[in-house]
Amino acid sequence: MKKIILRFSVATFALIFISLSVNAQQYRTDAFAITNARIVTVSGAAIEKGTVVIRDGLIEAVGANVRIPADAKTIDGAGLTIYPGFFDASSNLGIPVTPPRPPGGQGQAQTVASNSNYPEGLQPEMKVFDQLKAGEDQFETQRNTGITTALTVGNEGIFNGQSAVINLAGDSVPAMIVRTPFAQHVTFTTLRSGQYPTSLMGTFSSMRQMFLDAQRLMELQKLYAANPRGMRRPDADATLQALIPLLNGTMPIVFNANTEREIVRALDFAKEFNLKPIISGGQEAWRVVARLKQENVPVLLSLNFPERLTAEAKDADPESLELLRLRVEVPKNAARLKQAGVKFAFQSGGIRNLSRDFLENAGKSVQDGFSKDDAVRAMTLGAAEILGVENRLGSIEEGKIANLVVARGDLFDKDKKLLHVFVDGRHFEQKETAMPPRPPTPGTGTPLNVGGTYQINIEIPGQPMTGTLVLTQQTASLTGSMQTMLGTSPIKDGKVTADGFTFASTVEFQGQTFDIFVNGKVTGNQIEGTLTSPQGVIPFTGTKTP
Repeated sequence: MKKIILRFSVATFALIFISLSVNAQQYRTDAFAITNARIVTVSGAAIEKGTVVIRDGLIEAVGANVRIPADAKTIDGAGLTIYPGFFDASSNLGIPVTPPRPPGGQGQAQTVASNSNYPEGLQPEMKVFDQLKAGEDQFETQRNTGITTALTVGNEGIFNGQSAVINLAGDSVPAMIVRTPFAQHVTFTTLRSGQYPTSLMGTFSSMRQMFLDAQRLMELQKLYAANPRGMRRPDADATLQALIPLLNGTMPIVFNANTEREIVRALDFAKEFNLKPIISGGQEAWRVVARLKQENVPVLLSLNFPERLTAEAKDADPESLELLRLRVEVPKNAARLKQAGVKFAFQSGGIRNLSRDFLENAGKSVQDGFSKDDAVRAMTLGAAEILGVENRLGSIEEGKIANLVVARGDLFDKDKKLLHVFVDGRHFEQKETAMPPRPPTPGTGTPLNVGGTYQINIEIPGQPMTGTLVLTQQTASLTGSMQTMLGTSPIKDGKVTADGFTFASTVEFQGQTFDIFVNGKVTGNQIEGTLTSPQGVIPFTGTKTP
């Protein structure tokens, strides 16, 4: 037998050693073991003291007597609880905010031309996949709240397009995708710029005609496929083609509907065309629970509860009876849907302060037969089931995607702490973020002098935006406006304290509105703070103009 002698130079050996060491280090960081923790599996009984092993983005093992791999990075979970990662069942996450286009649709803001015969806003073929932007920094606020997965879709037009289920991590858009497309989304609105439809009646008329045209196209395609000779081929129409999966029941349609009237209209429309509807928002879903149950219609239930934005003061406008009623009834929504047997999942609904209110408002729903376990399920497995990804997400089971939240304390208590979040098996350290507090009580301490005009820079990741902030101060009260490329928004509920200032505002963009909350401080001629929107918390800085 010949002896084979391998000779390596010192340099070659060093390179091999370094290569092996680097590979081993990468391998080790891809494996984690969370030990001695309480595990809320959601799909089964909780494990009071157990271990979860993560490898290659998946849950490799879970149980009370799990062997800890030698290469796993160990996290001692004593006194901690592991939950499946939370879902935001309706959002605009990952979609860049685009500036309004100039009159006539010209300029850089113009989107790619479409071959559709229908105007923008009536193009259901649009896919959120084509609009998504990769980048993990944009999801930091959501992950710090425990949200690891979201259903995301645009918020413009009547047809908002085809949504996608995404994980809130990944270096590329394909890496973020869990399911695409999921559903077609519809908002009962009108089109702008004088385009028809300009009324709600016109919106329903346009939608109905489009579905009728799609039905006819589907029948023509069947006839042509069976015997094309002597028959003019059907026109290729991407817009109508996008409605055919809704008509044949292979894709659900999500209606953004909050009031009882909107929900009933949505259900009637779905029934007319035999669609598979889902209600998103559902602020008054409790009024139609019997029909929702009978027709097996799920609800993506908003946690953005009605609240008073103005201070309790003698000169403040009184709250309407409708608002008072909603403030009492909406938090009971979840319990009523649960009791009626209606499937539902929680969504953020554009909450102004996500880190504070998402879990807090879910906790407020815990009443009248709705338990904390029910609330956890509505943020995890319940959402996964509605979104059709329950075989991959929503519970802590071997083989599922490793989306996990590790917390100390009662999940719905103000003193709880989210310590670790995993998305696709990637470990994210939880950072302390300066979140806007609840509006302070006027008159506490000597108010700062913050009045003036400021040129500000809003640090949107990858899309910085400039603007002008005008602050008019009268002792502890604050009025004024904020002007950006999205338009001019008046300040509401502005207050000044010894520590800084806060105000709310409403931004309108292409027919849609969303609330923002600003928390800032002024030092000399410099201004800084945070702006909280449905997209998360965004810092801003600026300088006072002479």
